[in-house]
Amino acid sequence: MKNYLYLFIFSLIIACQPKTPVPFEDGLEKYPVLSQVLENKDKYKVQILYTQIERNEHGNPLMTDFSFNLDDERYFYPASTVKLPVAILALEWLEERGIDGLDANTVMLTDSIHPSQIPAYVDNSAQDSLPTIAHYIKKILLVSDNDAYNRLYELLGQDYINQKMAEKGLNHTLINHRLSYPASAEENRMYNPIRFVDRSGELIYEIPAREEEKIYSNAEVPVVGRAYYSGDSLIEQGMEFTFKNKFALSDLHGTVQRIIFPGAFPEVERFALNEEQRKLILKYMSMMPGESDFPSYPQSEYWDTYSKFYLDGNDKNPVPKNLRLFNKTGQAYGHLLDASYYVDLDEGIEFFVSAVIYVNEDEILNDDVYEYETIAFPFFAELGDYLYEIETSREKMIPADFSELRFVYP
Repeated sequence: MKNYLYLFIFSLIIACQPKTPVPFEDGLEKYPVLSQVLENKDKYKVQILYTQIERNEHGNPLMTDFSFNLDDERYFYPASTVKLPVAILALEWLEERGIDGLDANTVMLTDSIHPSQIPAYVDNSAQDSLPTIAHYIKKILLVSDNDAYNRLYELLGQDYINQKMAEKGLNHTLINHRLSYPASAEENRMYNPIRFVDRSGELIYEIPAREEEKIYSNAEVPVVGRAYYSGDSLIEQGMEFTFKNKFALSDLHGTVQRIIFPGAFPEVERFALNEEQRKLILKYMSMMPGESDFPSYPQSEYWDTYSKFYLDGNDKNPVPKNLRLFNKTGQAYGHLLDASYYVDLDEGIEFFVSAVIYVNEDEILNDDVYEYETIAFPFFAELGDYLYEIETSREKMIPADFSELRFVYP
């Protein structure tokens, strides 16, 4: 009889506890655009990956994934999100060299030998007007600078990038071209000669011009849309993305997780950075454009949420300093993406979320008619608020220690 009484009391206690919301099923009433997108998942080609985090007694993360419509085989154009792994791998490349005087702040001079190549001997956005890997990374992570990405792409090359990603278990990734740059598939396999020099101009390390024979292309021919503009001409067929980048949402999400919690992965799957290099990535992933001195970004063009979609990319008001998103976004061809480690430093909230949405009602590419403002940005803002609300309802036994994430900006 006593056992039955205990069971009865225990069941009452359980019944009285608040129900934990089921992500992407419960609590959507206040989020009309998010609900609309989830209800029309095929139209918007939406994919979401959300990771809840608990901490054990040592402060190590225990991660639980929730996904919506996730499919690593379904192609979408990853846009600028590919810049994140290239930025990280540039530091791994440096770490592998092990050359005295060669680090992220060493002057990097890019030459040219082909008509399609452009040299880079100065960087007027740097304090001393000299290009470096560290400064390129800063511009990539703050405002998604295309030229900065292209310089690191030319440094590493397709073989290095794609082999490294595969070694780390990120097997649905293919990076094979510069961005916003008129180059053929063949020209994208040609890389500029590069010299690293000290501040007096003395040569430290030199890389000759290279050309790769291996061709990296998507195995199946991805086609997006029903038509596209090439210049002023409308081509009445979908655009082929055979020689375009690919970065599955799971790989993008996993890239962010590996830089935030490297110890949660086997050593072979981590990015091989030293702690100083990792902190450089973390600082610039979380930094707002207005917190930068060199380059100095005008608030009118680069507001706080310029590249923080979960905090509402349409909202140009300042963001509270307790909210930090360690993230990378992308926007192109009707696709909008954001992969984030979302942190409220004051409230002890932390979670990962990555999502992609396709907003192209007329299914014509390059016509600059996409529903970014009316659907995509509101979707990300509501998704961020929705998951933050779920996190506030979760009671965590062991609070997170965010001391290593409290950077001094700039």
